[in-house]
Amino acid sequence: MISGPIAAGKSTLAVAVGELLRSQRRTVARTDLDTVAEMALPTLPDWEWAHRIHADVVGAWLRTGIELVVDEGTSTPEEVRQVLAAAPPDCGVFHVVLTADYAASLARAQGDPGRGLSRDPDFLRRHHDAYAAVVDQLPCDLRIHVEGRSPEALAAQVVATFGRHRPGARGEVTVLD
Repeated sequence: MISGPIAAGKSTLAVAVGELLRSQRRTVARTDLDTVAEMALPTLPDWEWAHRIHADVVGAWLRTGIELVVDEGTSTPEEVRQVLAAAPPDCGVFHVVLTADYAASLARAQGDPGRGLSRDPDFLRRHHDAYAAVVDQLPCDLRIHVEGRSPEALAAQVVATFGRHRPGARGEVTVLD
């Protein structure tokens, strides 16, 4: 599970992690909240619906024969709880928590013509501030500050750390600053 603020690179990292795991002959599904929400845009009446459906999709993939699900899109403890509640009880979770500089996130958002509201500096600032207020409440196995590293380098670190992870082990957080 990859959590982070808007425009931190969650989707980019999830794609790179999925590609790296597939190159190792692992079976992987990648899920993300934005893709679920896009299914109903521009008429999505409530983001809570998208969060609920996203959690259900994650749970459904975890109940198949696929080895790994790379999920991204959560940014609050409640969103994480919702996804974890949909997972099978015996499912091991490796949680990557991203942090990012607001200015760099704004540049990424404004440089992406496919983005909507997240390109607005005030909206993005409010979201980054809200994330900063809860980031320490998120479950975390690997914490990464994304600035200055390529998605491929970050993915290699995620996969290497995941390979050493013991499912259910908490309190052993690796931090990459």
